[in-house]
Amino acid sequence: MIRGRNADRLLIVTTLGLVAAGAVMVYSTSFIVAMKKFGDEYFFVKKHLGFALAGMVLFIVFSRIHYRLYRRLTYPILALAIVLLALIFVPGIGHKVGGARRWLALGGVTFQPSEFAKLAVIIFLAYSLEAKKDVIKTFSPGFLPHVVVPGAVIALIMAEPDFGTAVTLTMLVYILSFTAGVRLRYLLGLAVMMMPALYMVVSNFGYMMQRIAAFLDPWKDPGGAGFQIIQSLLAFGSGGIWGTGLGEGRQKLFYLPEAHTDFIFSVIGEELGLIGVGIIISLYVGFLVSGTMIALRTKDLFGKYLALGLTLMVSLQALINMAVVMGILPPKGLPLPFVSYGGTSLVVSMVAVGIILNICIKGNEA
Repeated sequence: MIRGRNADRLLIVTTLGLVAAGAVMVYSTSFIVAMKKFGDEYFFVKKHLGFALAGMVLFIVFSRIHYRLYRRLTYPILALAIVLLALIFVPGIGHKVGGARRWLALGGVTFQPSEFAKLAVIIFLAYSLEAKKDVIKTFSPGFLPHVVVPGAVIALIMAEPDFGTAVTLTMLVYILSFTAGVRLRYLLGLAVMMMPALYMVVSNFGYMMQRIAAFLDPWKDPGGAGFQIIQSLLAFGSGGIWGTGLGEGRQKLFYLPEAHTDFIFSVIGEELGLIGVGIIISLYVGFLVSGTMIALRTKDLFGKYLALGLTLMVSLQALINMAVVMGILPPKGLPLPFVSYGGTSLVVSMVAVGIILNICIKGNEA
């Protein structure tokens, strides 16, 4: 059993292990594409290492900032997140990539506001669930605020559209609300009421219907909607137990789209085999266990909910990404935390770990 300071050690070790694995795999999956497009095989890995360094600095900084500060700044942080999400739809500021408007370009820096929005929603939930702990079983003060406010943020994210992040946040809201004591019948009732709206949203976005159809039967359109998942499954299948060897995978050779981002886990399966996949999964399990243990032994309710929410933010996204690339869920466009190429996701994840570590250190102070 993990006790005391062992939890924070495990948190740090698993995080650094995943970041190191990510640096290696980003190079392995991107050097050919980088050479072809930019004439520099290190193009992507250099940028990734820069993001990792920035993430490490912020991890250290946020591990030293007392987490209770975020309680006092809950509403300014939430307001900033909503403003940044709204700015995506302003011409000249919002940046469109791959048919989705998910990026902001400000001062020469491009980033995804939805990643910051996840932090803001978790901080709000931790604050509100603690503040309403005595009325958490009631409908109006105990249930409504914890679905209406996050629901507004999720609606903006859906409008980008970013279905994967919206699903992750929705799961977070449900888990944290249920953990805090919100009545299950309210949560289940909301889920039933959301079904028609969800169907309408999916129906209005043609690409979502194509992804669902490809998920159900990828071989029906192997050269179109089913191409990505078929190539991903071929990567896992060809890896076997030991893999083809680091750098020796073939699916990344322009067969598997987004090999260094959303589908990097497929290349891990091909090049490092079942052993490599098992190691990565074990690191995520270790991260989940350590973060959960920190949350459980934190006496302060705000710190408890904050630690649990941040741990789930990373763990749920990892679970969804791995389920997608193995054909268990329809594609959602989520990176693998700490491992995939992507600056905003990596930096925000490192900030989350810094906050969890601070909760581990300060959470039981009088």
